[in-house]
Amino acid sequence: MSSWIDNLAPALRARKQDNLYRQRSTLQSAQGPLVQLDGREYLNFSSNDYLGLANHPEVVSAFQQAANTQGVGSGASHLVVGHHSSHHELEVALASFVGRERALLFSGGYMANLGIIKALLGKGDLIVEDKLNHASLIDGGLSSGAELIRYRHNDIQHLRQLLEKNRLSKSSTTKNNTRKLLAVDGVFSMDGDIAPLDQLADLCQQYDMALMVDDAHGFGVLGEHGAGCAEQFALNQTQLPILMGTLGKAFGVAGAFVAGSDALIETLIQFARTYIYTTALPPACAAAAMQSLQIVQQQPQLREHLKHLIRYFRQGLEQAGFALSTSLTPIQPLIVGDSEQALALSQHLFDAGILVTAIRPPTVPVGTARLRITLTAAHSFSQLDQLLEALKVASDNTGAIVRAGQA
Repeated sequence: MSSWIDNLAPALRARKQDNLYRQRSTLQSAQGPLVQLDGREYLNFSSNDYLGLANHPEVVSAFQQAANTQGVGSGASHLVVGHHSSHHELEVALASFVGRERALLFSGGYMANLGIIKALLGKGDLIVEDKLNHASLIDGGLSSGAELIRYRHNDIQHLRQLLEKNRLSKSSTTKNNTRKLLAVDGVFSMDGDIAPLDQLADLCQQYDMALMVDDAHGFGVLGEHGAGCAEQFALNQTQLPILMGTLGKAFGVAGAFVAGSDALIETLIQFARTYIYTTALPPACAAAAMQSLQIVQQQPQLREHLKHLIRYFRQGLEQAGFALSTSLTPIQPLIVGDSEQALALSQHLFDAGILVTAIRPPTVPVGTARLRITLTAAHSFSQLDQLLEALKVASDNTGAIVRAGQA
């Protein structure tokens, strides 16, 4: 008798038929604007390495030196014997950088969001989220047992209506005993647009909610000094009490952190299961991230170059007749709509030696399949010219994106 584990194939076939099947690419080089794949060099516009630090010589050297002295593995969870001096030094530096009392390292952003939300909320509490939040925030809300309310993307009026409806539907006793959290992406990973955090912070004050921001795609990029969305909107610890950031995107390494008050961090150390029951991040990663932090602080020209690239690329798209998104961040989506067409367009670019990932449901809403183009400070203007020309040719040959002047 066969078990259910032997009958997984039909769902896989259905996913292929719907053009939603996902496959991995195996790189044979370090991350960068040019990568090796199956023996061929490709121009890479799919990476989240926004500042080009993943293969930066100073970051690599810091990792190597730490590995020589502290080994390649932490050996245990933070609360057993896996908390190394590199972890402690990075936590102190990150807290100072984002203007918070303390910071706490997690092994990854997904684990951080699940751990934070489940440690703070439970049955009878309320969590409110943007419809386009990252899966980790949504999963954290669902698994916490709290009531989950989702508002239309970046729609402050809709959010206010939902909060007012919720307030009126609760008794005063229930309201006073309920923990309420508004969790949102700072920069939305598939659209590249920024949440109106100043308005969200004001609403949280009005409705007695705590604001949590996942700043995975803003940290290192946004703000005068690269400290991310909190700096961009000048939100202090009171206005934004739970700030999560990752170290595997603009910082080019791995891991994540949450920053906030001493009481918040101590609470997470005691109750966040994804922190307590997992092996600590390798200390060499912490040392490498510390070097990345120094580069972010000392080399603002990386962010300036990235800003120039974003403006240049958007001008090129507009001149070529492509519809622009609202994003002013390194994430520049080209909405195609149909998943099959998005795949065809991505494949055409791949054949031309350019890596641009086709993003399809369920990662994005049905009918909004897209090319997710990401720019990094390691790219050059001439490489953007190559991409723009390839996009025009691919669009003409596949008909996947109708540009101005086309039928």
